[in-house]
This record gives sequence, C-alpha cells and structure tokens, in this order.
Amino acid sequence: MLSILVAAGWPIWPLLICSVLALALVIERFMSLRSARVLPPTLLDNTIAFTREQIPAPEAIHQLEMNSALGQVLASGLRILSTSPHCTDDDMRAAMEAAGRTAAHKLERYLAALATIASAAPLIGLLGTVIGMIEIFGSQAGTGAVGTSNPALLAHGISTALYNTAFGLIVAIPTLIFWRYFRSRVDAYLLGLELSGERFARHLEQLRARSLHSALTLAAQPS
Repeated sequence: MLSILVAAGWPIWPLLICSVLALALVIERFMSLRSARVLPPTLLDNTIAFTREQIPAPEAIHQLEMNSALGQVLASGLRILSTSPHCTDDDMRAAMEAAGRTAAHKLERYLAALATIASAAPLIGLLGTVIGMIEIFGSQAGTGAVGTSNPALLAHGISTALYNTAFGLIVAIPTLIFWRYFRSRVDAYLLGLELSGERFARHLEQLRARSLHSALTLAAQPS
C-alpha cells in the first residue's frame, strides 16, 4: 500500500489529509447529532408539565438549557418570562426564535466542510492523474523513445497515475453519502425544534396570561 502511495506522487497526500479530516468530521457529527443531545423525545412534555403552574427557578432553567438544543430553545422562553414578567408574546417568541437560530447553526456545523471535501476530492484525484500522465509522457519524450518505449511499462505508469483518481473517488463517495445523511437528519431536527418551540410558546403564553390574571386579581383585592 505504501509503495502505491509513493508511486502515485505528491497529489495523493492531500487526498489522504482529506480522508482523515472527513473521517474525523463524520465521527464528530455522529456524536453531536444524537437525539439525546438535540431533540430528547420526552423533554417537551416534561417541561410543560413542570412549568404548568409557575416559572421554575433560574437554576432549573440553566439545567434545561444545558440539556440539549431543544432545551436551549425552551429555556430561552422561560428566561425572558422570568426576567421580564411583563414582556409581550412577540418578545418571548423573538427570544425563542433567536435561540432556535443559534441551535440550527450548531447543528449545521461542519456540514459545509464535508460537502467541500466530497466536491474537491475527485478534482484533486483528477489533478494528480493529469500530473502523472504529463510526467510519464514528458519523460518518454525527453529520452526520444516514444516510438520504441515498452508498452507494458507505459501502461503500468498510466495505471499508477490513475490511482489518484480512484483514491479521490474512494474519499468523495462515502463523504457525499454521509453529508446527505447528516443534511437530512439536521433538516428533521430543525423541523422538530420548530414544532416543539411553537407548542411551548403557546404554553408560555397561557402561563403568562394566568400569571397576569392572578397578579391583577391580587392587586384588586382590598387590603
């Protein structure tokens, strides 16, 4: 294997770097895009049940924020109600939307790098093959033996130059598959975050309305 890499020339080394980088990014995305770290299935229902009567303490809100990406969105709505009880529904939704955009940015991290590797690897491999072909025919022309060269030796040189293209495709195809997989997974997570955020926003609006009603009722009672 090492002899093939050496024979293929220097263009194959960038492909090796791309392959190592792509593998690291794939492993990182598998770890980061687990459901437990993005969209825990029971978190929304548990949070609604926990906040049905009142807004939790700041420590509980912080723990919710550290739970997952969904927790960050839910905690943003709770935090603004906790710090600004008289905020409007639009202010609360704006805070949750900002948290959702931040979570979406984190979910999409490194996907552009995977797409770039999948696009660039075949081109790098093709470049290596073209350079190898130029060197092969250039060396034949330099000796003045183009017409008398050994066809088997020439064919071997061409096949060695084609290693770059083959390796570029070997790197690009799995990377493209994983990029498409992660892209679809992120899109599903984003839809789930949006739907969960909308449901929780309606819950917070009802909680805010009840809190204001209770405050007005207490204020109206004679001392």
